[in-house]
Amino acid sequence: MLFNSIEYLLFLPLVFIIYWVLKNNYRSQNVLLLVSSYIFYGWWDWRFLSLIIFSSFVDYFIGQKIYRSQEKTVRRNWLRLSLLSNLGLLGVFKYFNFFTDSFADTMLLLGWQVDTVTLSIILPVGISFYTFQTLSYTIDIYRGQFKPTKDMVSFFTYVSFFPQLVAGPIERASNLLPQITAKRTFNPDWFKAGLFQIFIGLFRKVAIADNLGTYVDSVYGNVEIHNSSTLVLATVFYAFQIYFDFAGYSDMAIGSAKLLGFKFNRNFNLPYFSKSITEFWRRWHMSLSFWLRDYLYISLGGNRKGIILTYRNLMLTMLLGGLWHGSSWNFIVWGGIHGIALSLEKYIFTFKENKSFGWIGYFYTFIVVLFSWIFFRTQDIGEALLFCKKIFACNFMAPFIGDINVVINALLMLMLGLLFDLFLAKKDIALEQIGLEFNTLQLATWTSIIILITCLFYSTSENFIYFQF
Repeated sequence: MLFNSIEYLLFLPLVFIIYWVLKNNYRSQNVLLLVSSYIFYGWWDWRFLSLIIFSSFVDYFIGQKIYRSQEKTVRRNWLRLSLLSNLGLLGVFKYFNFFTDSFADTMLLLGWQVDTVTLSIILPVGISFYTFQTLSYTIDIYRGQFKPTKDMVSFFTYVSFFPQLVAGPIERASNLLPQITAKRTFNPDWFKAGLFQIFIGLFRKVAIADNLGTYVDSVYGNVEIHNSSTLVLATVFYAFQIYFDFAGYSDMAIGSAKLLGFKFNRNFNLPYFSKSITEFWRRWHMSLSFWLRDYLYISLGGNRKGIILTYRNLMLTMLLGGLWHGSSWNFIVWGGIHGIALSLEKYIFTFKENKSFGWIGYFYTFIVVLFSWIFFRTQDIGEALLFCKKIFACNFMAPFIGDINVVINALLMLMLGLLFDLFLAKKDIALEQIGLEFNTLQLATWTSIIILITCLFYSTSENFIYFQF
């Protein structure tokens, strides 16, 4: 079920009404949330519900075992079992074919022909997100930072909670689980703020991202026929398409949760206003960035074992972060570009007293991010290299190729999105707070305008980009 679908626009109000009718019994509310979440996910393909249920059972059981075990070796073995179970599922469904094909290609380069086995399976939506979410639970228990819950329904609800099930934000158990196991009360201010954020998210997705995507798809689908200027414009459009698409999804997720009395952590903080790649990753897909920092980078040693190992840890973190996004060398190269940039910044700032690139940092950061998006968007390395070759041919004087009406629509919607972001930056206010800061008249006016524009472009056919990860 998609957030921008008619089904969801009927599903959410129905769940909302029943949920608050049960306001005096939070356990009944949790049962409703669990059943609703399984319906929400099963709407896409009910067969893959077994994976979520299996992962929930495994980590609920292992969490108890880790907490009760006194010996460090036993605790570590239980954690390994959690890692093996979760990453094993992820590996089979997402990476098996990639690794077997890569092995075969490597052997062919060495002169050996190898027959490989591939699996004809589809990637379960959201598996990368709920896998990381359940892993954070068992790792935090192992580290002594969190106590496991004995309420199985609450834990299963935590894993499958529908607002963030498919594409995040990746919520830590320490933030979400205590909210699930406590009584919630209806908050009119949260209701207004949540509803406003849902409409903002829908606007970002439908009016901005989908309009940009129309042009991006037409250009990236026929790289060989386009000139440098067209490819650059399409890449700039894609940079904002993926931002407004994913930020829009996060807004709808956070807003939906707020209607039900839950507070999610922020997932985007105006990332294109960053002065460095380091800052960019503190603002972009923050739940994943902080997950990689806390559970991968720090586990590898972080910056505690010397500068050389710090570079290694940064590179490994970003390479694996790239691989998390998809089973393709494109994503590994994308992660590698960011890893190199982060390492260079670490080197520069180690020997620089004034730790800032200044105003030029905005330009530098956007160029690096923009270049990396080429590898993220193209289908394979061959297409990415062709794309780069045609851009660096600097054939900017050739006639522009594309539907000018599509470009104008995309630019107009992009300008609205950027003006709104500039407003947030100037006011130094998070989108999550706007609904709380505005009075009723202001909120009604903004909401009416947003709904009107969104309805002009409304479509239920466009998937969110991060559903493929």
